[in-house]
Amino acid sequence: KAAFINFISDEEWKSIEPVSSWFGPSSFLMSSMSALFKLSMWIRHGHGYLTENLGIPVWGSYACFGLATLFLGMVLGLVSEVLGAACGF
Repeated sequence: KAAFINFISDEEWKSIEPVSSWFGPSSFLMSSMSALFKLSMWIRHGHGYLTENLGIPVWGSYACFGLATLFLGMVLGLVSEVLGAACGF
C-alpha cells in the first residue's frame, strides 16, 4: 500500500508510457479477444450440458463439436465461393 501511495505522490506514473490504443480495452484487438473468450465459455458450457445433463459421453461431445466445426467450415466455404463467383473473383 505504501509503495502505491509513494508511486502516486512522487508522480512516478508520469515516467510510464501509456498503453497504445491498439491494446486499449475498446480496440478491435481486445474486442476480438473478448469475443473469442466468450465463445470458449459458450463451448465449455455446451460441453458441460451435453455430458452432465444429457449424459452423452465425453467423446460424444467432442464428436458433436467436431462435426459442428466441419459443417460450419463447409457452410462458410460455400458462402465464400458463391460470393466470390458473384463478384467475379
